Amino acid sequence: MSDSSRRRFLGAAAMAAGAVGMEAAASADDRVRGHTDPTLDGEKLPSFKFAMEDQEGRVTEAGSAKEATIKQLPVSKGLAGVSMRLKPGGIRELHWHAIAAEWAFMIKGKVRTTVIAPDSQSEMNDFDAGDVWYFPRGHGHMLQNIGSGEAHFVLIFDDGAFSEFGTFSSSDWLGHTRPEILAAALGVPASSFAKFRKEELYIVSGRTPPKEVPPLHQGEQRLTAQTHRYPLLAQHPHTSLAGAGEERRVSAKEFPISTDMTGVILDLNAGALREPHWHPNADEWQYYISGKAQMTVFGSHSRVRTEEFKAGDAGYVPRGYGHYIENTGDGPLRVLIGFNTGDYQEISLSTWLAANPDAILADNFKTSDELVARFPKQRVFIASKDGPE
Repeated sequence: MSDSSRRRFLGAAAMAAGAVGMEAAASADDRVRGHTDPTLDGEKLPSFKFAMEDQEGRVTEAGSAKEATIKQLPVSKGLAGVSMRLKPGGIRELHWHAIAAEWAFMIKGKVRTTVIAPDSQSEMNDFDAGDVWYFPRGHGHMLQNIGSGEAHFVLIFDDGAFSEFGTFSSSDWLGHTRPEILAAALGVPASSFAKFRKEELYIVSGRTPPKEVPPLHQGEQRLTAQTHRYPLLAQHPHTSLAGAGEERRVSAKEFPISTDMTGVILDLNAGALREPHWHPNADEWQYYISGKAQMTVFGSHSRVRTEEFKAGDAGYVPRGYGHYIENTGDGPLRVLIGFNTGDYQEISLSTWLAANPDAILADNFKTSDELVARFPKQRVFIASKDGPE
């Protein structure tokens, strides 16, 4: 090897070693911080709140939608959400989502859906307030308000970069496909598509739907192996504490098709507390349905942030971050919570402490044995304003 070649070789090796060293240092700093997300890497925690219902959103002839994604709430990288309303007969047109699954909770009204799977199996369902639906990523679906009043539901998607306004809509696709292609594919004259709109219709007015489930264009339904509907509020609470509140939960265990999302309805009485806890395997996206609350998030390195929430606000907690929710209003608080996993996991402060010897706890916090002896011996989960049961 010539001297010049050797110098170039040694210089490249030094640069590579320096890059590795810089990467290792950055990784070490990330480990100190407890994450690798620059959004969370500041001296102070970013906002975990977005006043979603205070926004104008997108309004059409037959409904409206307001969203909270990483564009509106930059910390919300793992999940996104939409508050959608449909007028009677309103149709959220046939569409699909390329990057995210859709999990939804009905707040009020009545909605009918159709969904198609890759194996050509399909399902049509009617949903009432308290029901949940789940559509896997990429499955085509449609929503229609079949009630006499407004239908309101919240959609949660397992990707924070997802935008409801960037879906793959049927009207947009057909409007930008050559008529002769549509004629060949669908067996009708090309002239039939002359008046098809060139823009996405999104939410359109539909005719008054029949009360009974109508026949599909293909005739009978080719039913999917797993249903897309789950009546969440019709179930007994997963946890119920008199005077404090209750929680209803649906994961893949109860709703097998929902492989990568879990949903929770948390109800807290006035003054009650969802105790400090964290989720080891999932981010958390929240929609405050009613009431007033405070949420406090702990982000390591002495960083803590508390924010106030009202009905219509969206909240977010990154995976592994400690947090708790307080009902600060005079009446009940109801929160819809979504997680980007079908395997629900959480660790509560009370259970964590109870899983250690008293002497360890006393020495860990430099406090008395007498105080530690009064700590709960089991999980608290929800505490009333007077403390744990």
